[in-house]
This record gives sequence, structure tokens and C-alpha cells, in this order.
Amino acid sequence: MLTNWVIVPTCLPLVRRRCRTCGSERFRASGKFRVNANHKLIDVWLLALCAACGETTKLTVLERTNVRSVRPELLDRLHDNDPGLTAELLQDPVVQRRSRVALDWNDAWRLDTGGSDHLDREVIDVSVRFAARIPVRPVRLIAEGCGIPRAEVERLITEGKLVSAVRLSGRLSGDFTFTLKH
Repeated sequence: MLTNWVIVPTCLPLVRRRCRTCGSERFRASGKFRVNANHKLIDVWLLALCAACGETTKLTVLERTNVRSVRPELLDRLHDNDPGLTAELLQDPVVQRRSRVALDWNDAWRLDTGGSDHLDREVIDVSVRFAARIPVRPVRLIAEGCGIPRAEVERLITEGKLVSAVRLSGRLSGDFTFTLKH
């Protein structure tokens, strides 16, 4: 029987970027957008505040883009400071690369395992689904979901009792499955 686990974001991640005022490395998204139009061209930034001093920085969403090429629904969401759009754009690799930032997902997600009744079975098949692109270590997820130490998970992988089609070392941000044999 297949068990489903889901990794769900609990809040917006912090943005990793150096503050030019205080030198801090963390910003939090304010949820506000700055839209600036100059004739037929538009610039859009997502504003973020330094976690230490409150200094504002701009994360580039659109740069010198023709206004007619921007969907009207998107413009409405930008003008309304849509929180859902903030979450979408923070996770957009293009926005991250353009603004030279990375996301810090520490304490911004949780694992929903649907209960612990599946842990008593001899063989456990688990499908892990990501509700957002959150990079996490599969060893940490499995340890947390099964209630065992990470060293035990590493031992199970080495012994071949924990198998998966994907590499379980490193970080993953996409769906995967694994089988655990007790």
C-alpha cells in the first residue's frame, strides 16, 4: 500500500542577499510590488525588507518590458499586491537569477505524513510530493517522517533496506518515491 507524504510551505522563505546598510544576509518579502511605467515600458520590483535593520531592497520581476506584452490579469495582481503572486515570484528561478538571490527555506515548511499507522508494516512504500519547490534533504525527510535518527536512515540506505529511484543524498525539490524494508 502506498503512503503519501506532502511537503507544504508554512510561510514565505527568507531571501538571501547582503544588506548594504547593516551587512545582514537575510531579507523577508514585504508582499508589496513597485510598478513603474515610462511611456510604453514597465519595470516591476518585489520589495523585500532586511530582517535586521528594515532596509528595503528591490527584486526585479520585469525590466524595461513593453506594457502591452504583460497580461492584464498579472498587472491587476501586481497593483493589488497579491500575496499569492509574491509566493509564486519568489520561487521563480528567473526572478531569483535576475535579482541574484537565493531562498532560505529553514523553518518555512512542514512534512504532512498522514499519521504514523504505516510505520508498523514490514515494507513501506512512500510517495513524497512537494507543494512548492522547497529544496530539502531526503535523509532528513525520511528521518522526520519515520521518527528515526538520520544516522539510522543512512545505515538503512547503506544496507539496501531503503531504496529509491532517485539519489537520496544531497537535496531534492521534486517529487520522489522510496521503499523502506524493516
